[in-house]
Amino acid sequence: MILQVTVTEYLPTNVYFYVDEESKHGFIIDPGAEAAKLKKIAEERGFVIEKILLTHGHFDHIAAVNELQAAWGAEVYMQENGKIYAENPAWNLSNQLGAGITLHDVNYLSDDAVITLKDKPDFQLQLRHVPGHTSDGCIYYSEQDGIAFVGDCVFRESYGRTDLPGGDEETLLSKITERILTLPEETILLSAHSEETTVEHERNMPWYAGRLK
Repeated sequence: MILQVTVTEYLPTNVYFYVDEESKHGFIIDPGAEAAKLKKIAEERGFVIEKILLTHGHFDHIAAVNELQAAWGAEVYMQENGKIYAENPAWNLSNQLGAGITLHDVNYLSDDAVITLKDKPDFQLQLRHVPGHTSDGCIYYSEQDGIAFVGDCVFRESYGRTDLPGGDEETLLSKITERILTLPEETILLSAHSEETTVEHERNMPWYAGRLK
């Protein structure tokens, strides 16, 4: 099951619980704020969160990580280029808030890594590296459920900004085309800052014209 929760302490950000309905074990994607709210939801629903997955290292995606990690004993995962974002408040932009957020107990993954539940390996997500918004940008894709958690790579009829540290517009558009728009057309794209969309819908956007084969 997928449960979307919007947190608003900094920017409105969609946090996703992705949980196996039978065991109630699962993952949380991009817990960017309001740790107490997220802990309460997990407790009320009986969720056991084994892993915290980050689509990239900006503050509005990582600010609740340390508190949740301590509460749940969950492992934290992000793409292997994420270390500078995790450990440097200038790169994760939390210095602009006077917050100085850092993460240290992080597992760094390479492209196409597969993340699974401990006792149910067929419940899984594949990390697909999509840099350009940040150098560590990635999505988490489930072929079985036909969904992808796309963070700030893709918004409905838009895409992530590229003027922040590690950003590059040409890279982002190229990688979206290669790593997201080649997924099955019916794949649902779950974004951090917009309503959901699909691969089929986004393939029609003019900024991808000439890039698609």
